[in-house]
Amino acid sequence: MDNAEKIGEDKVSSLLVKFSIPAIIGMVVSALYNVVDRVFIGQGVGSLGIAGATVGYPVMLVQMAFGMLIGLGGNALVSIRLGEQRRDEAERVLGNALVLLVAVSLILTVPSLIFLKPLLRLFGASPVSMPYAVAYMQVILLGTVFSAVGFGLNHFIRGEGNPHMAMKTMFIGAGLNTLLDPIFIFVLHWGVAGAAIATVISQAASMIWVLNYFMGKKSLLKLEWANLRLRKRIAAKILSIGSPPFAMHLVASLYAIILNNQLQHHGGDLAISVMGILNSLAMLFLMPIFGINQGSQPIIGFNYGAKKFDRVHATVRLALIAASVVATSGFFIAHLFPKLLIQLFNPNDAQLIDMGRHAMHIYFLIMPIIGFQVVSSSYFQAVGKPKQAMLLALSRQLIFLIPPLLMLPRFYGLDGIWMVSPVSDLLSAILAGSLLYREMNRLRRPRELETHFSRLSRTM
Repeated sequence: MDNAEKIGEDKVSSLLVKFSIPAIIGMVVSALYNVVDRVFIGQGVGSLGIAGATVGYPVMLVQMAFGMLIGLGGNALVSIRLGEQRRDEAERVLGNALVLLVAVSLILTVPSLIFLKPLLRLFGASPVSMPYAVAYMQVILLGTVFSAVGFGLNHFIRGEGNPHMAMKTMFIGAGLNTLLDPIFIFVLHWGVAGAAIATVISQAASMIWVLNYFMGKKSLLKLEWANLRLRKRIAAKILSIGSPPFAMHLVASLYAIILNNQLQHHGGDLAISVMGILNSLAMLFLMPIFGINQGSQPIIGFNYGAKKFDRVHATVRLALIAASVVATSGFFIAHLFPKLLIQLFNPNDAQLIDMGRHAMHIYFLIMPIIGFQVVSSSYFQAVGKPKQAMLLALSRQLIFLIPPLLMLPRFYGLDGIWMVSPVSDLLSAILAGSLLYREMNRLRRPRELETHFSRLSRTM
């Protein structure tokens, strides 16, 4: 019995542990890219260096959006195809995904480099933080293809039933980045550009590792030259399934632009630095939840494709419980040790520490429910239902996030900006929970599901 077949037969709780633990470790390690960069930049360059790296974040979100569009969309489709015992089709999905990742990366890089300074001004860079932002982002943009291919194809390693190998990819990149950052910043004195160079080198190493895996003997799916020819039907299906996280991250980029400008208006570069730290810590807290989420997706997708709906229901329930425990733990860490966490980034800036400690208590106020919200939202992507997934993704960004960001600072100033994230998370959790509750009830009605599958087969 190969890894894919075990997803439909082994005990669900054991499978979730098997898939989630490596994914959690890999995602936490992945988050260290961002955290380590800002820790070393804060300690080696100062708070303005953190601000410079933060204002370029919308560009990185766009990169991530396209990586998730293709990577997560293709991974979900691969899991369903393997559940349907259609391995050749799964390999065609893999080949098409690689071509799409490379093409999109090249298309993104050139205009971003040409219009970098105007973009950074739009994103909230001040004349003081602009040199830091340019030095950092010029290098990051040159590594777009490395990031997209390594990050995008790593989802397929997990999707074919090999989470430990996917975890190793994350370890290689983050480990190399952690090693190179202090050398480039403190020894060679390359400043924020050194942090960016370390990141790009690490991303290139991860990409080489992933490509070598799919061209070697250990992978279930193989990269074949014949599958690198784009097929309109496959590409369209990848983009359709991957569109919810793509839309979410694209709108998140718009949100980040508005956020940086609001922060600049109400608190200046110092507020942008604090938000950069909060975002880094939030990603570190959320990555275990994303790991549980990613670990559950191939199990849900495979068993949904195999019509084993009792196993789908069990996986969702266990994932919700595990994610909620992790989110609650993050809540207590953030509220018990706020000063210590801020000092990791810059122990000498008293203003940064004071503002950051206050902001953290507000920013992480609703964190215990985030695990529920993340797992509920991603379920629909895992089973190939892009409409519901798109609704959840866009409602959080366009309705629950951006409008409060425009309104709350008018009444509460800088505190209003810190409030935006918990308000949006609460509203998103309510909507996601209601849709998931209805969906779980549908799993108990086989006749209705058969109708859905007949429609699904006609579109695929």
